[in-house]
Amino acid sequence: MKVMILGGYGVFGGRLVELLADCDGLTLLVCGRNLAKANQYCAAFAGAAAVVPIQLDRCNIAASLKDHRPDLVVDASGPFQDYGNDKYQVVEACIDTRVNYLDFADAADFVFGVSQFDARARAAHVFVLSGVSSFPVLTAAVLREIAKEMDIVSVRGGIAPSPYAGIGLNVMRAVVGYVGAPVKLLRGGKQSTGMGLGESMRYTIAPPGRMPLKNIHFSLVEVPDLQVIPPEYHTMTDIWMGAGPVPEILHRFLNILAKARALLRLPSLTPLSPVFYFVLNLMKFGEHRGGMFVHVHGTTDGRAAERSWHLLAEGNDGPYIPSMAIEAIIRKCIAGTFPATGARPATHALALTDYDALFEHRAITTGFRSELTSAPLFPKVLGEAFSKLPPTVQALHDSSKPRRWQGLAQVTRGNGLVAQLICKLIGFPRSASNVPVAVELKPEGAAERWTRTFGDYKFNSVQSCGSGRDEQLVVERFGVARFSLALVVEGARLLFVPRRWSLFGLPMPKALLPQGMSFETELDGRFHFDITVIVPGIGLVIAYRGWLEQSTRDALG
Repeated sequence: MKVMILGGYGVFGGRLVELLADCDGLTLLVCGRNLAKANQYCAAFAGAAAVVPIQLDRCNIAASLKDHRPDLVVDASGPFQDYGNDKYQVVEACIDTRVNYLDFADAADFVFGVSQFDARARAAHVFVLSGVSSFPVLTAAVLREIAKEMDIVSVRGGIAPSPYAGIGLNVMRAVVGYVGAPVKLLRGGKQSTGMGLGESMRYTIAPPGRMPLKNIHFSLVEVPDLQVIPPEYHTMTDIWMGAGPVPEILHRFLNILAKARALLRLPSLTPLSPVFYFVLNLMKFGEHRGGMFVHVHGTTDGRAAERSWHLLAEGNDGPYIPSMAIEAIIRKCIAGTFPATGARPATHALALTDYDALFEHRAITTGFRSELTSAPLFPKVLGEAFSKLPPTVQALHDSSKPRRWQGLAQVTRGNGLVAQLICKLIGFPRSASNVPVAVELKPEGAAERWTRTFGDYKFNSVQSCGSGRDEQLVVERFGVARFSLALVVEGARLLFVPRRWSLFGLPMPKALLPQGMSFETELDGRFHFDITVIVPGIGLVIAYRGWLEQSTRDALG
């Protein structure tokens, strides 16, 4: 099989080549206007597939198709928003020469309009699929799964790339081009427009049982989903899609520019693209993690329903996700399974199970969440991951009633003066071995009060579901100190990972955030806990570990 990739040494095209590197017998024509760059890219390539550098301008595509006779053309060049009056010349050239076609198009109008070539593509016995990327292929696959359980009314979605992912200049041109421009979308059941990069929301991407991303600022972007998905759901009244690039300070600056452009009727900001491209790729700091979400409101049997899907990608795996849809289709073609002929948006190109196979051997985690308003605290935050916990850990947390657990513990206090002072203020116990311990849990409104008694020492904390920037976290309050904790399921352990903290309601520096391995698990049929609190610059404050069994007392006075 021979595949011609326009923009083959660019960001998305280059990653597609890497994903297909193991395909023996596959020939990849790496095309671009700069032959030196194509040669350099191919010279560094290592894999079973064959790569051939070709100098090619998409305006001369017809002659190249006749010369090279590929089985498939992939357009990874862009920006598709700037293809001009003859924007479908590659599509038409492929149909005329009976060559199959896929693209990475992110321009909503471009993807929506490709269906006009359906009859011609069918007559030529070729497939033409546009928008073969995370937006809208992955979004559409998620929505089809959710639609099995509810009638979809409104959809919000977003993608948050890692700050280290890197984007191409053409992608930046596309984004800056619609800053402050009208973006077509469905709102209130009617066709409307929003302000590109001028409308924002915050969201926390949190696959159940995994370390969530930080609460991220998303802004409206022009993606194909906004136009190609609503026609598939007659109950849908609203759809909104955003991106959450970091650093947030640069993102906020784009928000300001968007509103200024709309208010002052300024021309396109596309000429500023190189500046933003330079700054964005220069300011690489923070966690090397990215993610995506789709949040749906709808109805089930006439009752309001809410469900969300979350994706989390660690390290270098995330940047490959936009190229995986085309990878999957090409692999299917190699295996003899081809898309149906005709021209259309790629919303039905893949199922969610296809993505599961692509993600299986990578550091990519996905999961669904349902809104459990009446669930106890930990099942609510952990979602479907709660069922993976050991039975005794589930038993302690899976209740909204007063309860008491008791056992034995070992306590180690820090020796420093500041550590001793902190222990005194909170009421942490002194160092001891085999000290009797009891934990009483009482509901307190929407929260839960934990009273821990170690021998003669007693201290309290109040745990609750986080909101706002603490969404999908458990917030634990010790007097004037407030800690936001991620619940992470790792094998048979439930880890408590500090993410944020404050004193007297004031956010404190992350550099001073207390650390230490803290978890719950089950050993020999008993609930076990192991809590360690270490403060940077101070050292160990307190560590206590032990076991608990449920008290025979059914309720607390």
